[in-house]
Amino acid sequence: MRKLAISLAVLLTACQAETDSQPDSAVSDNVAPVLEASETTRSANAAVRDYLNFEDRADFDAASRGFIASLPEGVIPGSTDLPAYQYDGHNFLDEDYSDTVNPSLWRQGQLNAKHGLFEVVPGIYQVRNYDLSNVTFIEGETGWIVVDPLITRETADYALKLVNQELGERPISAVLYTHSHIDHYGGVRGIISEEDVAAGTQIIAPIGFTRETVSENILAGNAMSRRASYMFGSLLPKNAQGNVGVGLGQGISSGMPGMIPPTLIVDRTGQTEIIDGIEFEFMLTLGAEAPAEFMFYLPKWKAFCQAEIINRTLHNMYTPRGAKVRDGRLWAQYIDEAIYTYAEKSDVSFGSHHWPTWGSDDITEFWEGQRDLYRYIHDRTLYLANQGYTIHEIPELMNLPDGIAKSFYNRDYYGTVSHNSKAQYQLYFGYFDGNPANLNPLGPVEAGKKFVDYMGGADNVIAKAKDDYDNGEYRFAATALNHVVFAEPDNQKAADLLANVYTQMGYMAESGSWRNFYLTGAQELRGGIAELPTPQTGSPDMVKALPLDLFFDLMAVRLNAEKAIGKDMRLNFRISDTGETTLLILSNGTLHHRMGQKDDEAPTFSITSGGLIALNTNQKTAQELTAEGLIEVSGSLSQKLAVRDFFSLIDVFPFWFEIVRP
Repeated sequence: MRKLAISLAVLLTACQAETDSQPDSAVSDNVAPVLEASETTRSANAAVRDYLNFEDRADFDAASRGFIASLPEGVIPGSTDLPAYQYDGHNFLDEDYSDTVNPSLWRQGQLNAKHGLFEVVPGIYQVRNYDLSNVTFIEGETGWIVVDPLITRETADYALKLVNQELGERPISAVLYTHSHIDHYGGVRGIISEEDVAAGTQIIAPIGFTRETVSENILAGNAMSRRASYMFGSLLPKNAQGNVGVGLGQGISSGMPGMIPPTLIVDRTGQTEIIDGIEFEFMLTLGAEAPAEFMFYLPKWKAFCQAEIINRTLHNMYTPRGAKVRDGRLWAQYIDEAIYTYAEKSDVSFGSHHWPTWGSDDITEFWEGQRDLYRYIHDRTLYLANQGYTIHEIPELMNLPDGIAKSFYNRDYYGTVSHNSKAQYQLYFGYFDGNPANLNPLGPVEAGKKFVDYMGGADNVIAKAKDDYDNGEYRFAATALNHVVFAEPDNQKAADLLANVYTQMGYMAESGSWRNFYLTGAQELRGGIAELPTPQTGSPDMVKALPLDLFFDLMAVRLNAEKAIGKDMRLNFRISDTGETTLLILSNGTLHHRMGQKDDEAPTFSITSGGLIALNTNQKTAQELTAEGLIEVSGSLSQKLAVRDFFSLIDVFPFWFEIVRP
């Protein structure tokens, strides 16, 4: 089936960026007043320092090993006045630790902030912290085999510039996309073009890649993108009271992502391919960290690429930006398969994020720790659920054993034990906890009003919450004040106190994602929403690779059902230059599509494939395309008017909706 375009601010697939491409340096002017860490926050952070072995500097040695050079500019230029990425933006982490940051997250930020070109082993090189992910350059017989070319064209181009400067210019012989999240393919046009592919440059990806690049997020992408602006801290200043990174990396680039479709598909574990003279052994890991993903082994170097299945952090089985939950059991099984297949014969393991691990003993220990982490969360969640504990009770009982929790690579820098245990509960039982009180609770506005009324008014709630704040009891203070804010959105006294609560919770958070959520929420409570440049993720490359049926699924989601009720109709949607026809059926406020069918009695809306791409990437308006003859509507005058009315029922979602207020 021919692939066509869909343009929204939705084409975000973060690793669980997952990821939105919000400008890296676009921060709000609504800067929070500088709050000192409270005594409770300082005590909580001190407890982390006491629990973990901060004297262990092995990760710092590993993260610096093989350093060759970095470009001196500190920023990667973008197509606008804003830089595409600022790789020296977290230099403040080199200074003394601040008690406004969880010390474990500060340490992770120090490690992730190391940037430049590194030698993994002679013949394998990585550019790190020129974007959220790593890009790897493998020396083939004739050129570079590039693995995961970052998020945007601008950052990938800069990484290649650094490689050419330090290692000499070589052609790109192949590109590997390890999986279907945007930080692993979006920058491909910064290193190759379609002409290169036509001349023989291979693009290798796992089975299902093309559809899964966006299909997980396409229907809910607007909300995911907005929430991702919280998760990645894109709206926060980079300092000890703001953005210190997101655990998986330091930030996400802005600019233009793209995608050139694969030319070779890996569809089975054990598949072996010779790519530019180098043998690759592939291992599929579908449905764990990403819907479509592989790892691979390079016998020449005894090197294993762990993609994003194994990381120097607990990853997300549920991502705060929102996505389908992931199966910890399956995730652990893939890691165990890697252990018994490749660990003993690997001298180095490198990934799509963070720094490599050298030596089979250290590799085995690392992989086993990550395997046990995901399996423990999965199995312990089900153990407790089968004893009657619920989705909200289980996280309070999920204390990881020291053998797992004391390893820095298992800490909550990106995902969290709390969210991941809830994800495993949801995977099996859904969000309902079985308590009848939660079958049909009031919505947040109505519940807030009742809560405030029960408590004797907003002033009483604020006074009690202030006592909790002063006593360091932040979690319930946040719950109580959130009720006031939803009951009385204009109550700035409540909003300011809630912002202070969120700030202290952010200062304590070990997870970069949680910290960014808390601090961004605090910022918007104090100063409102700052409508900064939105992600440029709807590039023609991204959208023209989508199956046409997803376009109609998206159209159905965007249908304004209230306006559509009573306007039932049938419409033939035709791609005029390919002859593809789809029958659209508007019925009772719902929209259905039947691919390959038509109704001879219905009007026909015809558009060229190029016209559809131009329309959906905002290159041209419908009026311009009609004037150019790229859109035609057949049928009677009344039918043509009905078609025009039909398209008026398809809404465009607002991006800057409220999150911390109703």
